[in-house]
Amino acid sequence: MNLVVRESLLAFKRAPLLSALSVTTIAFSLFVLGLFGLVAVNLQNALRSVAERVEIVVYLLPGTPIEATAIGLKDIEAFPEVQMATYVSEDQALARARAELVEFRDVLRELERNPLPASIEVKLKPTFRDADHVTAVAERLRSFGFVDDVRFGRDWVEKLDRLRQLAAAVGIVVGAAFAAVAIIIIGTTIRMAVLQRSREIAIMRLVGATDGFIRRPFLLQGAIKGLLGGAVAVGLSYAAYALIDRYLIQAAFFTREQAAAIVGFGALIGLLGSAMSVGRHLKRV
Repeated sequence: MNLVVRESLLAFKRAPLLSALSVTTIAFSLFVLGLFGLVAVNLQNALRSVAERVEIVVYLLPGTPIEATAIGLKDIEAFPEVQMATYVSEDQALARARAELVEFRDVLRELERNPLPASIEVKLKPTFRDADHVTAVAERLRSFGFVDDVRFGRDWVEKLDRLRQLAAAVGIVVGAAFAAVAIIIIGTTIRMAVLQRSREIAIMRLVGATDGFIRRPFLLQGAIKGLLGGAVAVGLSYAAYALIDRYLIQAAFFTREQAAAIVGFGALIGLLGSAMSVGRHLKRV
């Protein structure tokens, strides 16, 4: 194992320019992927923020006893999809309307009778804020005897679902494309290293070295290059994030887990690129 590590590190010393070029190329490939990842992270945060506003409003029949409302509130809070259910009385609804509808404040102040019904505002748990779950919960709420109407903005929730699905699909396609490009680039640089050491490999074969023994340093070399490229890409992504956050718009950066995943992804595609290239080109040496 020590021999494999030493051989892998010696490859960087033998061809520093080629190694630096490989790491730089990988880093910029992953940097582009990282920039797209930053867009995806901030888009997901924005969608999550919008999804937090998804709620179902249950309007109660006039004259519903407070005891029936309290029992119904507990039943609704027991739903597995429900995060929180809040009772809003007629007076609270009117006070809220006066505060929010400034242009109608005078009209609302002169009302002799409160026309607004009491309601229960139902907020769902994050994993249940899609159109199917919201619709299912709304249908269940309509079965309560004290319910007059249920509103949740079906069209708006469905559009939010489509936007989330589109963002996920684009993320998968673009991420796969950049990963494929990075693997091809790494494979090309490893192939150059194999061809550069073709005479040395031929001598190793003459003294009985197996293909597995010859292959291992190249695989580790590719993983190290991918690891270094991933680390540089994260650094460049952070620099881009800092500039955007300071001069353009407030943005979010990767979590530690996401940043570590990018570095690990770099090592993985470095390993894959090396495996593909070495397996193909050792046969030709």
